[in-house]
Amino acid sequence: MTAQRKESPASPAPNELRLWVRLLRTVRPIEVELRRRLEREFGVTLPKFDVLAALARKPSGMTMTEVSRFLMVSNGNVTGLIDRLVADRLVVRVADEEDRRATFVRLTPKGLRRFTAMAEAHARWLEEMLAGFGSQRSEALISLLDELKDATRAGGPA
Repeated sequence: MTAQRKESPASPAPNELRLWVRLLRTVRPIEVELRRRLEREFGVTLPKFDVLAALARKPSGMTMTEVSRFLMVSNGNVTGLIDRLVADRLVVRVADEEDRRATFVRLTPKGLRRFTAMAEAHARWLEEMLAGFGSQRSEALISLLDELKDATRAGGPA
């Protein structure tokens, strides 16, 4: 007689746990290599790069709260990053003319030039790292990951 494994309702089912671990094991080495290359080539951390990327999407600027939401990190984390980017003259703070309590942050011309160079290198690195996977398989995986994102939005079913 074989022993049957009983799962508690709070523990993930084997496939869900395997999927989660597989996602982490796939993303982490890529992230580690991107962090290493950004630091080596541009002297910038991945979190700084992420802030610059968010701001590059909206040239008119973003509030600190918008940046925090976009990056899914706390306002405190963003404040420290913005402080360092301002010191590097890559980002500038601008008071909102309509609401003096609000502050916008946006890329400086230097910040835009630096980010453009970083983004081009970043794209090239990803192309190198993922080249062996193939275009059709990439499209299929993107579609599956979009489905997974939709299925797990807001923490999954209640």
